[in-house]
Amino acid sequence: MTDRVAGFTSTGSKRREALFGEDPGDAPRRMSRSAGCRVWDEQGREYVDYIMALGAVALGYGHPAVAAAAHAAVDAGVVGPLAPELEETVAAELCRLIPWVEQVRFVKTGAEGVAAAVRLARVATERSEVLGCGYHGWLDWCQTGAGRGTPDPVRALYAELPFNDAERTRDLIRARADRLAAVVIEPFILETPRPEWLAVVQEETRRVGAVLIVDEIKTVCRLAIGGGCERFGIRPDLVVLGKAIANGFPLAAVGGRAELMEGVRRTWISSTLATEMVSLAAARATLEVMVSSGVPAHLDRVGGRLLAGLRTLAERHSAVVLAARGIGPMCFLECRSEPLGGRLAQRLALRGLLFKRSAYNFVSLAHDEARVDQTLGLLDDVLQALAP
Repeated sequence: MTDRVAGFTSTGSKRREALFGEDPGDAPRRMSRSAGCRVWDEQGREYVDYIMALGAVALGYGHPAVAAAAHAAVDAGVVGPLAPELEETVAAELCRLIPWVEQVRFVKTGAEGVAAAVRLARVATERSEVLGCGYHGWLDWCQTGAGRGTPDPVRALYAELPFNDAERTRDLIRARADRLAAVVIEPFILETPRPEWLAVVQEETRRVGAVLIVDEIKTVCRLAIGGGCERFGIRPDLVVLGKAIANGFPLAAVGGRAELMEGVRRTWISSTLATEMVSLAAARATLEVMVSSGVPAHLDRVGGRLLAGLRTLAERHSAVVLAARGIGPMCFLECRSEPLGGRLAQRLALRGLLFKRSAYNFVSLAHDEARVDQTLGLLDDVLQALAP
């Protein structure tokens, strides 16, 4: 059958070669439904899942409280001509839970959210250049690779900061000084940030008068309710929130100091469906569960068990695995080659386990210690079979 979706799927990280390597073989193509931490493919085969919608789902698929809230919002009409009261309700709850966020602006995707934060920084500073550290989406402002379609003058305004390299980071910020609008960082990339690097990022950004933006799309409500900023003691000017804040419903937000957020009145950040009520209702329910069930602590405990097991497996199967990487709530096995990683992911899928071969695998509230132990046993079997 000819694929009618250009590039097979509209989410690049869900391409079969991205998940299972260049020769995916009999690995699953498309899913039909999900529940808890389980997924069913188009053939009806069941899998235990650790990809969890690329980290967008932290409570488990179809969480009853979130589903009930979304159904009620559908019944209430989904979207309308006026700003919904839920918009203010959810914004107020985010500001209560994350004290360094004084005001919020909602969008639909993480890429939109970071782009909005960068625009606000440019409005505030009247500067154009940006330094970034991590993955911040596909929009033009942050493209540095070989992908075509980004004008060279736009590409020239962005450069990358090295994670955890304090000296190089200081030099790059100082070199741009009065041209620098913003420094954008992910608070966690494969390993925890070093205190000296975080100190340099914060001190130098403020010294040159730029805006510090923390991209918490993957880390909010996962490393802590307030994400990496809460866990590692970062105090940003702006943050971008996404993925787990609505447990898989399309919602993201940029938030931070009120004087910076007021820049929305001097530029244009808007979309028709930024205020649809289904995602906002899902976010309100998700945040309630995050707090009442202590979800970040659960993810840390269960994910810590997974990571400890992965480290043991990395030592036991060193011919296949180079290292276990990450932090408990988001971790993975780094294989010694791309082909090995692909074969590992394929064989696990054939045994009923969806386990990402690169950053990251995510536990959820639906995963427990028993499930993790079963997963580690299956990984042990498949790694043994892969050994040369």
